[in-house]
Parts: sequence; structure tokens; C-alpha cells
Amino acid sequence: MKKPDEIFMREALKQARRGLGRTSPNPVVGAIIVRDGEIIASGYHKKAGGHHAEIETLRKIGGKAKRGDSLYVTLEPCNHYGKTPPCTEAILKSGLKKVLIGMRDPNPNVSGGGSQFLEENGIEVKTGILESECRRLNEAYIKFITTGRPFVIAKSAMTMDGWTATSMGHSQWITNEISRRFVHRLRDKMDGVLVGVGTVIADDPLLTTRLKNGQGKDPIRIIVDTQLRTPPIAKVLNHDSPSKTFIAVGEDVPPHLLNGMKRDGVSAIICPTKNGRIDLDALMDILGGMSITSLLVEGGSDIMGSMIRERLIDKFYIFKAPKILVGGDGIPMAAGSGAKRIDQCLILKDIKVRRLGDDILLIGYPEYEMFLSG
Repeated sequence: MKKPDEIFMREALKQARRGLGRTSPNPVVGAIIVRDGEIIASGYHKKAGGHHAEIETLRKIGGKAKRGDSLYVTLEPCNHYGKTPPCTEAILKSGLKKVLIGMRDPNPNVSGGGSQFLEENGIEVKTGILESECRRLNEAYIKFITTGRPFVIAKSAMTMDGWTATSMGHSQWITNEISRRFVHRLRDKMDGVLVGVGTVIADDPLLTTRLKNGQGKDPIRIIVDTQLRTPPIAKVLNHDSPSKTFIAVGEDVPPHLLNGMKRDGVSAIICPTKNGRIDLDALMDILGGMSITSLLVEGGSDIMGSMIRERLIDKFYIFKAPKILVGGDGIPMAAGSGAKRIDQCLILKDIKVRRLGDDILLIGYPEYEMFLSG
């Protein structure tokens, strides 16, 4: 049987999810106020620079609580001045006497904990309610704020026998329409999407978010292209999206090539190289410096293999379609040298499996400890 605190925190989590993809580089946060066992107000952080979830919720009761009211919030209220005043001060002024928190703020640069401030001012504080769910919801924020790097998700679609394309590079479409719509919803929640130049040449993707009625936010597009081979007519360079496209190129790309690809919304990122290719580890630092907190890697196989071997992937979304290539000449999810023994394979943990029509989606987190490639 669910405990009442968990029931109410789950409602706060529902509110928080409404902000996914809209608050970066801030976390997603949801809050509710409970009076006499009933939810009387709810809110969430809608966008960076806007009101925090606690303020949104308090505004719905005129900023004043009654005796016995409780605030449930998925993340520890802030106790510092940023673009907005501290939420702890608003909570104190409201008259609330009980605050229940999902998880503490992992930001190491925040001086003075919100929980401590509230407790020192006579407010009862309870933390750790559905903490694992709250942390999972803010996994991108947690990684970014503690490492300065984006949380990286690898997405791949393949046949039942493990191929992402035929020997001719043909891959449209392995998965069904339901799965493809899911991918667009996933893009909508991400800061950036990354592909290699080989994918641009082979598939000419837009890498935009296409949801019903033109809804959805386009992620920033990053093309890994050491020698700047991206065709000037590529769709990813020529569309009306308000979101930018960046091409990560090596340090020795000739100036005339860089000048030739210049246009509105398209810029080059000059990156260090390693073994003749973009240093992907260094690129993650560069993208983090651009406040890209979440990154979706969509291919191709060379990029995917390199990202996995360098242990840069934090989460996998693997789609399996009921198709069989019936051959050994297709293109795999990850190119390059793999494990030599089964007990050295990369293991995924915390697995979730979803059915999307006839397709199967497997979601999991890599456990790199025993992984040994090459």
C-alpha cells in the first residue's frame, strides 16, 4: 500500500515532467500544496529564468498558506539569488510549516542548503521521498551540474538480428510509425542531437522535432565531421528551424571550406583530434560549456562505437523491429572492435521494456565495470 507522502510526491513528479525539455540548464521541478489531505494547488518550473515550481504553486493560493498546509516539492528549494529570488524566502513568508522534499539539490556551487535554512526558521522538513524517481527525472541536470558535461543518450533502431541498415546503407524505415513518433517526442526533450557526417551523407536527415500540429522544440544539431565533408545542400543546413546547427570539425580544416558552409544558424566548432578523428571526449566538454545538458546520439555506427568504447554513453534507447535481414553483411549499431569474450560485453542495467505496436523498445543504463573492447 502506498504511503500518503509518496502518493502526493508522485503528483508533484507528474507536474515536474511537464517541464522536460524546457528548463535547461535548470532542473525540472514540480510542487503541490496539500490541505486536509487534498491537493489545493500545483505548479512546475516552466522555463529557465521563469518562476520556480514553488512560486508557481504558492501564487495559486495568493502566497499565503493556512495552518496545517504542506508543500511537496521534487527538488530542494533554492536558497540563493539567481535570475529569481530564493524560494525559501517565499516559503517562509507564506506561513507554511511543513515542506516535504524528493531530493536535495546536487549543485556543488549553491552555498547554504534550502533544507537547512527552512529548518533553522522553524519549518518541519522531510527529505528523500521517492528520491530515486526524483533523481531519475533529473538525471541530465545531475550529471551536468556535477561534471559540466551533457547527459548522453544513445538511440538505435535495428532488425531482430541486430542490423541498423543493409549493406547498401538503406535504413528507412526499420521501425514503425509509432516508434518514430516516440523518437520525435524524445528529441523534444533534449538540448542537442548528434550524428556523424556519414549519417548526413547517407540519410540526409533534418534532425528536427516533428510532432502533431507543428508542436515540439527542435534540439541543437551537432554534426561530427572532422574534414568538413557535409554537403552544402544537406537538409540539416537548410531549413527554417530556429535551433542552430553546429559542425564539429578538426583544427586543420582549410579556411575556404569553413567559409563555404557559413550561413544563418550554422556554425563550426573547432575541436581537437585524436587518431585523425574528432576527440569525442573533448567535444563533450565543449558542448557542456555551451550549456547543452542533454544529448541524443543517433548514429552512425562509427560514432556510436567510438562513444561507447570511450564510455561516453549514459543511457540507451534500443528499438527492435520484427524484421530479419537474413545475412551477415548489414551495418551494425556500433562499428569497430568489440569485446573478445561474452563476459567482457557491455551490460545494461535497470532495464525497462516497452511495446510500441509491433516494435520493442529497450531502455537501459550501461554498466562499464566489466566492459572490455578491442
